[in-house]
Amino acid sequence: MGHQNETFTSRLLIVLGALLVSVITSASCGGALFRVKPVADLPPLPDSSKSANAGGITIRVAPMLTDEESQELFEANLPLAGLLPVRVELVHESGIPVETKRARFRLRDGQGREWKWMSAKQASSRILKANGVFAYNPNSRKQFEKEFAAYGIELKTPLTTTDRRRQGFLFFQSPNKEPVTTPRELTLIVERLPQPVEIKLN
Repeated sequence: MGHQNETFTSRLLIVLGALLVSVITSASCGGALFRVKPVADLPPLPDSSKSANAGGITIRVAPMLTDEESQELFEANLPLAGLLPVRVELVHESGIPVETKRARFRLRDGQGREWKWMSAKQASSRILKANGVFAYNPNSRKQFEKEFAAYGIELKTPLTTTDRRRQGFLFFQSPNKEPVTTPRELTLIVERLPQPVEIKLN
């Protein structure tokens, strides 16, 4: 009798394990992990955006400070993950090409703390970890990373008179990875362009 009970228990565990794998697989194979809004649907920068001239380039900046904004675009709560997306637009105002691939962006708050810049891929990994997403189909993750990366600003090619406008997001992580809750006196520091600039964001 004891042997039969052990056999039944073993079979039951196998069936339950198979069901669990099936549920995880079906949940993770059904497309992207988050429904990222197409980047083409992104509205223009708000009129309240701050701006500065960096020597032949006008920089316009607008931080995304609310949970609702990130949920609308990425179906993910970036502030909860300790991430602050900062939307940036670069406009070429010079007659000669301007290299942007060496540009460096830093973010500092009113307490003098530096916020860590993250690539779009690093930011997407942080989102998954903060949301406890560990079981997924690799293709679903790749799709999310691709759609999320489309929002990052492209800096590899120079700005020219024929390609004079570039926009996208920079992603910064809070100093201790704590949730972002209305940070005060944020300053974006831009270096390695024709002129360094500091832009007060709020």
